[in-house]
Amino acid sequence: MSRQTTRRIVALVLGALLTATAPDLSFAQDPFTEFFGGLFGEGHQHRGGGARREQRVRRIMPHRENRGPTYWHSQSEKSRRAAKRSSESTTTDQSQAAATTEPTFFVATVGDTLGLLLANGLKDGFSDRPDVAILKQGKESSGLVRDDFYDWPKAAKEIAGGAQKINVAVVMLGSNDRQAIQQGGETVEPLSPRWRELYAARVDAVIDAFREKNIPVIWVGLPVMKNERLSADMAQLNEIFKERAAQANIPYVDLWEAMTDEHGQYSAFGPDINGQIVKLRSADGVHFTEAGARSVAHFVEGEIKKYYDAYRQQAPVADAPAAPAPAAGGAAPSEQPVAAAPADGQPIIFRSPVAGPSAAPTLPERPAIGPTQQLTGASGTATELARRSVAGKQPASGTPEQALVRHVFIEGGDQNPRNNRADDYSWRPPANAASQPR
Repeated sequence: MSRQTTRRIVALVLGALLTATAPDLSFAQDPFTEFFGGLFGEGHQHRGGGARREQRVRRIMPHRENRGPTYWHSQSEKSRRAAKRSSESTTTDQSQAAATTEPTFFVATVGDTLGLLLANGLKDGFSDRPDVAILKQGKESSGLVRDDFYDWPKAAKEIAGGAQKINVAVVMLGSNDRQAIQQGGETVEPLSPRWRELYAARVDAVIDAFREKNIPVIWVGLPVMKNERLSADMAQLNEIFKERAAQANIPYVDLWEAMTDEHGQYSAFGPDINGQIVKLRSADGVHFTEAGARSVAHFVEGEIKKYYDAYRQQAPVADAPAAPAPAAGGAAPSEQPVAAAPADGQPIIFRSPVAGPSAAPTLPERPAIGPTQQLTGASGTATELARRSVAGKQPASGTPEQALVRHVFIEGGDQNPRNNRADDYSWRPPANAASQPR
């Protein structure tokens, strides 16, 4: 046998021995798992790499069916989960009930783009009252000047006399009315005396269109604007609105101060209904953001709720027991008068959206002059408060004490200071004395 053949035989034998005794690939990749698995009865037989990797994944990320039981949860945790399920069920029931409730009180919001934004804010404000419906009857880019584009006095009559029931009308107009009025062949300059007269007549026409149908009207003023010139003109329009509203005896909601900062100037930011400082005005300095429309609607809701409460008191309550018939010749027992509608033209008191003012405490009534009581009484009585000493003597008028009293309290003089008394200033250096170097 040659040396080369011997070497080939030895190589073949060594290769066979190494193949028989070498561990599998999984052991080479994870020797620690193989070792500890063998100690606890796992992995004592060689397995494929894929099976071992699947076993490792199950140990690290257990499947759902291998998760521990949930009976260890505390009673409070179980109560919290039960309350959450009950709350979700209640919310669903309320939503379904609100969806099935038909509105019975209708608010028509008429006006330009600002009036449409106000209607959006009112819808959000009355979202918790499904019986209140907000009707958007506005027209973008409209006003009282350009009747050739949109005739609001005519439109108001159509809205008031239409088939749709309306309980309250909210009007917000004027942001586009800084224009000349064309009266026949005459052109009237904006905000001139003749212009004011014609404009006030058109405001009255819109108000009268609703009042002829016994529909209450709430007029909302214009807010401050970013442009100073535009803001000054809007202020003059508000004067006309306020004057005509007072003449018609209807509520007028002033938004000027509500949309300004602490200095009375325009501010794009301000508090929302929750007291958080947010952006209330859009970039053009005229229109409202969504939060701004909600804040403006907050000031109008108070006037609407007055008519809403009066309507609820007058409207019959569903499933209410019938009142007993009155006796012959007598009035019905426990008859209560129906509350009247709120008086129009009453002053509007604005409340903060964060927190309302608290009532001041009241004090019991006290007489201006109380009972008199004698300060001196007979000796030995129980009512004696003080008694003049007979042994005491008044100082004579010429004594030093009496002279000091007259000098200090009558003549207004000063008393000479005494040593070690509070008025002794002898320890102070003279005012004109030179300061000593330190």
